[in-house]
Amino acid sequence: MKRIVLILSLLMVALSTTFCSQKSIDKSNPLLAEWDTPYGVPPFDLIQTKHYEPAFKQAMSLHNAEIEAIVDCSEEPTFANTIAAFDASGEKLSAISNVFSMMCAALTDKDMQEIEEEMMPRLSAHYDAIYMNKGLFKRIKTIYDKRNSTDLDEYQIRLVEKIYTDFMRSGALLNEEQKERLQEINEELSVLSVRFGNNILAANNEFTLVLEESDIAGLPKSVSKAAAEKAKELGKEGKYIFTLHKPSLLPFLTYSTRRDLREQLYKGYINRCNTGEYDNKDIINQIMKLRTERAHLLGYKSYAHYVTSEEMSGSPEATYALMNDIWTPALAKANEELEEMKQLFRREVKESDARFESWDWWYYAEKVRKQKYNLNEEMTSPYFALDNVRQGAFNLANRLYGLTFRPVIIPIYHEEVSAYEVLDNDGSHLGILYFDFHPRASKSQGAWCGYFRTPSHDKEGKRIAPVVSIVCNFTRPTESAPALLSIDEVLTLFHEFGHALHFLFSDVPYNGLLDVEGDFVELPSQIMENWALQPELLKTYAVHYNNQQVIPATLVEKIERSKHFNQGFATTELLAAALVDMDIHSIEKYEEMDINTFEYDALYEKRKMLSEIEPRYHLPYFAHIFSGGYSAGYYFYIWAEVLDKDAFEAFAETGDIFNRKTAQRLRELLSSGGKRDGMTLYREFRGAEPSRVPLLKARGLWVEPVIEEEEEIQTDDTSRNHIKEVVL
Repeated sequence: MKRIVLILSLLMVALSTTFCSQKSIDKSNPLLAEWDTPYGVPPFDLIQTKHYEPAFKQAMSLHNAEIEAIVDCSEEPTFANTIAAFDASGEKLSAISNVFSMMCAALTDKDMQEIEEEMMPRLSAHYDAIYMNKGLFKRIKTIYDKRNSTDLDEYQIRLVEKIYTDFMRSGALLNEEQKERLQEINEELSVLSVRFGNNILAANNEFTLVLEESDIAGLPKSVSKAAAEKAKELGKEGKYIFTLHKPSLLPFLTYSTRRDLREQLYKGYINRCNTGEYDNKDIINQIMKLRTERAHLLGYKSYAHYVTSEEMSGSPEATYALMNDIWTPALAKANEELEEMKQLFRREVKESDARFESWDWWYYAEKVRKQKYNLNEEMTSPYFALDNVRQGAFNLANRLYGLTFRPVIIPIYHEEVSAYEVLDNDGSHLGILYFDFHPRASKSQGAWCGYFRTPSHDKEGKRIAPVVSIVCNFTRPTESAPALLSIDEVLTLFHEFGHALHFLFSDVPYNGLLDVEGDFVELPSQIMENWALQPELLKTYAVHYNNQQVIPATLVEKIERSKHFNQGFATTELLAAALVDMDIHSIEKYEEMDINTFEYDALYEKRKMLSEIEPRYHLPYFAHIFSGGYSAGYYFYIWAEVLDKDAFEAFAETGDIFNRKTAQRLRELLSSGGKRDGMTLYREFRGAEPSRVPLLKARGLWVEPVIEEEEEIQTDDTSRNHIKEVVL
């Protein structure tokens, strides 16, 4: 009888919600109407900028009605009428938010930026009101308190615990005054984050280096052609234009013989948002003041403590321990690399007072690579035509998992976007994958993978396939050649493709179990890089764009021999950014700071970083941590690299790096989302703790330990410590 009453109660809730939806939804708005498109993708051909604001408002109203129905339910709180109902709520709002956030990064303009700045604080307030709702939290806490004494399964218990923790970390236990202040902080932070990112986009687009033909000495023809086409596009035919986008910036720094121009372009890059109209330093101070206050309100010593408490690392201390262990050998390696380059520098630059600078690194590193390995980018890039590299990623997914990728004609948001249906090994539909590869003024820098629709399940338990998108800023094709990628760009494509597979494989019973720890997120992406340059895979996709010849074994061997090249620099610049991120978010008592001085002291004074190396991101344009989701979390990349290199060892140990059984176990790990904590899932996959040794070896930083006499090892425990397996 009780079960019948419960079913009727839930039915009434569903009917009331449906009635509310039917009454209030404006079905003329394509964002609110049912998406009657192939595979249920967003109707990009119908969506206009004007549709977002009213869609957000109506979707928030619908979400509020769903929450009210849960709170007003007269039945005793149960998993079904409270936890599951909450988990399923806000579906329309989430769908609109997914599309909007992806478009703000990939296809924005002034109108979109204005909507973003207006709507982000409203959304922040909307979710704050839900997570601070006393009635809702009371029902959730009732279920949480008795979760282990009911018939809930392990995933339901995990969901209850995750939702309860989310409410706690969102201020559910604060008093009214504290809640009001937290809401104000969150709204302010949402606006500041948008402004920070918009300033970077504007600064990127504002800077151009306009050159004459006499200024382009040393540049490969493909690079100068791309610069000439950029100049033509901007109405300066006959000139050569270089920008701050990586496909333009890095080739110039690598090949230009004009040291003065390399300096001009590089300073334009590293000084973005540090002065002038788009100066972000004051915004950083405001953000750090608010984040520190937020952490204190929620009972944490610092914002870094707040963030890491829910990650695999567990604390800033554990994070620092890993980074510091790698920093020392990386810095030593970078110093060795610098000394090699200085020898060439002294022979070429005749001014007696000239010193090697950061804008010289790429130029002389390329010379050393040519000298030591007889290898340069001009030799490799003709074998890495963009379409072929994408096919290489498809080949890998097919070989490991049996996936097939089929081009489809569906609505797209820009003419350069392409789309594929992803078919599983049994031919069933797994998801949709968009690709958006090239830079434009409306797109943020960098590369990322996101989704327009998350993987989920309907009320009958049927899987709803995700709609995923990979967005990059790769070298454009020219009139005479397709887009030819550098090795770094090849690795980037495989990296983002790994994120896409993570989304496509995800198969969890509840939305709240979809997310994984931040320092787990980069495992699925980074592990794919391990296969990208393997000789056996290269044979399937690295084909010369002009003569269709497969990449020769001699060139593959050179790539393999040079794999540790410049890794001291690459590791140092990455860790430098991660350390500064952790430093600034570990502040326990905020005081207004000089941002440049803070960064300089953290790296060059405290950690003795080489003055010839800049961190991968300076704070004024560090979008990951001030307008992205990596605040106190840029270390995620290096933490996950311990996992990805150790996980790849699982394949190598079988004698077959394409081993299907190991791939199936990896897929099970990736599909599990947040069903259990990341380290538990990883140990189940690997059968052991992850080791740091494969990472150190992969980056050329590993030094074989000296094994002492057996007699001493048996009698002296301390002498044994340094040869134990180094674990995360």
